[in-house]
Amino acid sequence: MLSPQSTRSVASSPFLRWAGSKRRLVPILQTYWKPQYKRYLEPFAGSACLFFSLNPPTAILGDVNRELISTYIEVKYRLDALLDCLSTLRKSRRAYNKLRSLNPDHLPPCARAARFIYLNRHCFNGLYRTNLNGEFNVPYGGGKSGNLPSAEVLGQCSKRLTETRLLAGDFERLLRNAKKGDFVYMDPPFAVRARRVFSEYHPDTFCGEDITRLRRWMEQLDRTGIAFLVSYAQSAEARILAEGFNCRRVSVRRNIAGFAGDRANSIELLISNT
Repeated sequence: MLSPQSTRSVASSPFLRWAGSKRRLVPILQTYWKPQYKRYLEPFAGSACLFFSLNPPTAILGDVNRELISTYIEVKYRLDALLDCLSTLRKSRRAYNKLRSLNPDHLPPCARAARFIYLNRHCFNGLYRTNLNGEFNVPYGGGKSGNLPSAEVLGQCSKRLTETRLLAGDFERLLRNAKKGDFVYMDPPFAVRARRVFSEYHPDTFCGEDITRLRRWMEQLDRTGIAFLVSYAQSAEARILAEGFNCRRVSVRRNIAGFAGDRANSIELLISNT
């Protein structure tokens, strides 16, 4: 079994926190990228830590979370206005709860993206969770939640998004764009219900039926000669995804439920056709 610490460390600078992020695995994940690949595709973008680490020449990032994708769009196209919006926000429980209570649909794009980044950086454990009405409902993370991303980090991310297409929607929408010469990285939300303390997005965002759809797409990509990598928690679902493909087990230390006393090593499978 490999450990992320056994490989060369590479700087990664996503501007978002994200529950389930593969930031600790980036030194291993980046070894799957080859110079001959022409484009990077990621249909479950989240914080896109591998994308920002690799800095591919061109890319497509997608996610079912429309708030996330609209935020990436503002970082890409209107960074100065976004920085101005962020500069007016101060960290406090009261400010957090007030901003969380706002309906993002009633905000201009810049303020909407600033709200998303603020809540992401100051919420509990970098979670994105909504109630049945689609309203963000993660509590304030307190003093341990960190600070807003710096102008420098956001500027670097904006530059790396320059040659990136951004798509909001189901993962199949992005995968229909895949062609030979691409590299596809997929890190879907876990459909393993027992492993979730909080469901990501809406509770029904990713389920067993989606595992079947994802498996079909993996087979299609392989038949077409398109390189892919899937990361998934060791589980019965992961075994379904891994059957017939190359599989590598890695250990990563996770902060379970966001509490320092509950840190533990978990096993992830890296499944690829290369």
